[in-house]
Amino acid sequence: MTRALVLDFGGVISKTLFETHDLSEAALGLAPGTLSWRGPFDPANDAPWRAMQAGEMTERDYWALRMRETGALVSEMWTEFPQFVGRLRGADPASVIRPEALDAIAQAKAAGHRLAILSNELDLFYGKDFRSKLPFLADFDLIIDATYTGVLKPDPRAFAFVTDGLGLPAADCVFVDDQAKNLRGAHAVGMPHVHFDVTRPTDSYARALTLLSQGA
Repeated sequence: MTRALVLDFGGVISKTLFETHDLSEAALGLAPGTLSWRGPFDPANDAPWRAMQAGEMTERDYWALRMRETGALVSEMWTEFPQFVGRLRGADPASVIRPEALDAIAQAKAAGHRLAILSNELDLFYGKDFRSKLPFLADFDLIIDATYTGVLKPDPRAFAFVTDGLGLPAADCVFVDDQAKNLRGAHAVGMPHVHFDVTRPTDSYARALTLLSQGA
């Protein structure tokens, strides 16, 4: 039976900025260890991250804060997320794609399943031209980006864009996201889901592929 693997992008397909501080510091000419915010890798020492997890600030607000702070370190004022990400990651986004993601995508495709991305800020965060630098995105049947729809996860309407676009019931899709709050939307529409642990990507993808193979 054909089913669908539905992935968030940032954190699930791409390594988080928390994991690539060494690359960011080198790109910005900063001393190693300058960027100390670690989000889920060290929540005790990242108060804004804890506030975001508690619903006291949005994910976009969290990254806007980090963008302002990081820009100030190099005396630059960035007003858009692609400026921030572009300076930290340069022109080669493929270098920070999770190998575990590429392997899971290949396995799902080989098994005859469909592929979709459901993101709250794909182009908003990375810029409109980055997709051309990631050839594997051609394997996806559907990309839903709230940059354009204006409907953010966990709103159930965001998940309806996926089921309508794929022509599949929610029960035949497996959704993967690293933000636990976004899974509430999947639960609301009856979509099986996996909370992606960015500290254990291999295990998270294994759980998703198992759900995908089991069926509803």
